[in-house]
This record gives sequence, C-alpha cells and structure tokens, in this order.
Amino acid sequence: MGIKERKIKHKEDLRKRILEAAKKLFVTAGYEATSIRKIAQEIEFSPTTIYLYYKDKSDIIYALHQEGFLMLRQDFQPLMQVEDPYERLKAIGRCYLHFAFTHPDFYEVMFMMKDPMKHLEINCVDGEWAEGERVFDLLLQTIRDCQAVGYFQRLEAVQVAVQAWSSVHGLCALFVSGHLKSMMEAVLNEDDQEKMIADAFRVFIHYLELTK
Repeated sequence: MGIKERKIKHKEDLRKRILEAAKKLFVTAGYEATSIRKIAQEIEFSPTTIYLYYKDKSDIIYALHQEGFLMLRQDFQPLMQVEDPYERLKAIGRCYLHFAFTHPDFYEVMFMMKDPMKHLEINCVDGEWAEGERVFDLLLQTIRDCQAVGYFQRLEAVQVAVQAWSSVHGLCALFVSGHLKSMMEAVLNEDDQEKMIADAFRVFIHYLELTK
C-alpha cells in the first residue's frame, strides 16, 4: 500500500471512528447533550480534527442517517429478485425487523430521532429525503407488483406501503425504545422479544392476506 492509499485509509478510518463515537453519544446521552468536544474526547482527538470532516454535529447525525439507509437498502436490494411479490413483501418485512434487532442504534437515528430530518429541512432542496425515498421505493414497487397479481386491488399502492411500513415500524420502535421489554415483563411474563415481534408480524401478514 502506497503513501496515498495509506492516507486515504487513515482518513476513512478516522471518519468511521467519529461516526461511531457520535452515534454512541447521540443514543445514550441524547443529541442535545452531545457536543463536538464530547465526541472528540470519546475518540481522543481534538475538536479541530473533527471539523476537518464535518462542519457541525448536525452534519454528523445526517451522515449517520445516510449510512444507515445505505445499509438498509443494501439489505433490501437482493430481495427484489424474489419473483413472487407477496413473498417478497413478507421478506422485506422480516428484513426490516432484523435490521432493527441487529442495528438498534442506527434504527433510532434513522427513524426515531427528529434531528436528521431537521437537517434535511434546513440544508436540502425542498426537504428532499433521497436516501429514505430510495428505500421506500423498493417497498412501493413491491406493493405495485402485488397489485398486478391480484392483491390490494381496492387500495392505493402508496396507502398500502405506508400502512405496511408504519405497522412494522411500530413493532421496531417498541423494541428499540425498551417499551416492549418493560410491557412483557410487567404483563406478558415473556422474555423473548424477537419471538413476540415475529408473532405480531405474522398476524399483520394474515391481515394483509384478508385484504386481497
């Protein structure tokens, strides 16, 4: 590896360290309580170093937002090869749940924190949400493919897509926020959160089947 390649790798590694430290602090301490100085302390660099990569913490949280959506889209993309659109829809739902289980910190930044969306409103043309729209388009195309073979005939495709997304998001948000665990311990006497969510997802899929 030459000098130029080593410099590029060093910059990329440092960028990843900045994002990882920021994500940890945003989730554990909260966005408002996190400062560039605290992020710098976490990685044992000066705040000046961080400013070489990001102009402020809003820029950092939006970079995390983008990275998370890229990861989710990469998970979704192979599923678009599933020929049966209804089976593809179920696979997308399971994939979304798995993403929340395995990356709860990214999920919180992407779908539960308001701050990345504020960044969009201020810095992006007409508040465009390109990374979110690319992921949603995969779901929407799958709904339209379902309609082409007889599902959801009396419903608007966007309406079905939003309903499917919001229903599964509700399960994920309960998991990520810790509310599901607390409810299960207090009322359900159940400690397997993933099983509980998988069962709820199957009930939702059965509901979708009834709307065919």
